[in-house]
Amino acid sequence: MNSVKRPTVKMLLNPIHAISMGFGSGLSTFAPGTVGTLAAIPLYIIAAHYLPWSVSEPFNFLVLITIMLVLGSVCAHYTGKALGVTDHGAIVWDEVVGYFVTMFALPYESTSLFELWVWIIVGFFAFRFFDIFKPWPASWVDKNVKNGFGVMFDDVIAGVFSGVVIFVGLKLFGS
Repeated sequence: MNSVKRPTVKMLLNPIHAISMGFGSGLSTFAPGTVGTLAAIPLYIIAAHYLPWSVSEPFNFLVLITIMLVLGSVCAHYTGKALGVTDHGAIVWDEVVGYFVTMFALPYESTSLFELWVWIIVGFFAFRFFDIFKPWPASWVDKNVKNGFGVMFDDVIAGVFSGVVIFVGLKLFGS
């Protein structure tokens, strides 16, 4: 690949870069992955409120996540090429998708507002933990799959681990 380039605000004018950089959240100079995950929270709430079919029906939510994953794989690959590195820190759409995978375990409509926020926060911290520490097989994907899909898929795996945390938490502490 080319030499590594620094992402710029101007790149957000390209919708492909805007998506892969989490609509600008990936431009954070401090912990862009964490900022990208924080940006996923309002996107999840918007999807739940304004696309209620997306989270109330598991199949529909999986379709939404799949669309986000495919779109993100293409966008991440394109932005990675433009920046000269496959998994540039500014590419945070993978965090958004990983967080959505995490929240798949939450029955959105059957929780109170307080419980919803508790699980949103638990999901955030669980996802950040698994995204940062990358247990196998996420670590294998991160090291060996060097394309847009690889950028996305290690975060999907982290999201699955985080979703298990939410699922077990809901079983232990109720909803």
